[in-house]
Amino acid sequence: MERKLSSEHQLTVQPQVITDFWQRHVKTGTLKAADNIRLAYAYSVPQNARGTVVISSGRIEAYLKYQEVVFDFFHHGYAVFIHDHRGQGLSSRMTENPHQGYVEHFEQYVADMETFIEQMVKVLQPKGPRYLVGHSMGCAIGVLTALKHPDYFDKLVFCSPMFGIRPALPRWLANQLLNHFTRKFTKAGLATDYFVGQKDYLPPTFENNHLTHSRIRYRLFRMLYAELPALQLGGVTIHWLRAALHAIDIIESRASELNQPCLLLSAGGDTVVDNRRQMRVAQKLKAVTVKSLPGAYHELFIEKDDIRNDTFEAIFDFLA
Repeated sequence: MERKLSSEHQLTVQPQVITDFWQRHVKTGTLKAADNIRLAYAYSVPQNARGTVVISSGRIEAYLKYQEVVFDFFHHGYAVFIHDHRGQGLSSRMTENPHQGYVEHFEQYVADMETFIEQMVKVLQPKGPRYLVGHSMGCAIGVLTALKHPDYFDKLVFCSPMFGIRPALPRWLANQLLNHFTRKFTKAGLATDYFVGQKDYLPPTFENNHLTHSRIRYRLFRMLYAELPALQLGGVTIHWLRAALHAIDIIESRASELNQPCLLLSAGGDTVVDNRRQMRVAQKLKAVTVKSLPGAYHELFIEKDDIRNDTFEAIFDFLA
């Protein structure tokens, strides 16, 4: 079963390999969350799986963006489960403008993760070790879920974790800004509107992107979102930002309660999350391995081959 990782060369000359895999080995569907939100999901289970990986994706992401990632975990012997968080991907949107990144509080994300694990993961893979693999916002959701359900995961993997957001404003200033714009937009009847400077989905060119150094992976990502406009998501709302800052504070204050072994992969060139606060959280974890990937941009799973290979090698070594 185990094979080399997918590569930029393969994506360029044989992209159908992953497409064919997805059609043959991946099942998709939807399930209903407690408040009637529809959650889209995908999973793939190899024979004699060595363990189950539950992927918690980042903001604006969809399970379809993780096709290459699922391919690689599957061919290294892992069952893989992933769902689209509410308000993004193919899951239900909650604002009139579907481009707005909105959530009332992160506990809603946690409740959705509970639903997915209880109704899908545990039912289809009731035995064997279970691992969280989170990216960015998905790490924050994963930590909050693990704090509430210590039995859910045997190990935790954090890739570019959103344990702090850039620009890293002093909390008093962030609160002042949020309160100001909340009052302003509420008065104007725009209670769920974007935070200042945020707007609808508008992808930057590869040359202006700060997510990956891989031209082919960036092109495939943006092509997917162009072909399926339902996946597109723009900037964050005031509600989302307030909820995220609250969640981050909880994570830093309660990180020492996590008993599982943790792997934290930090992207050295990250301009999206606050790596300094990452390290503050890491210092509170009881059992953590920290690996920095110098020069890497935020999205380690769609980075150029050398960075992406180092990412997967660290994850596979850790899970083994």
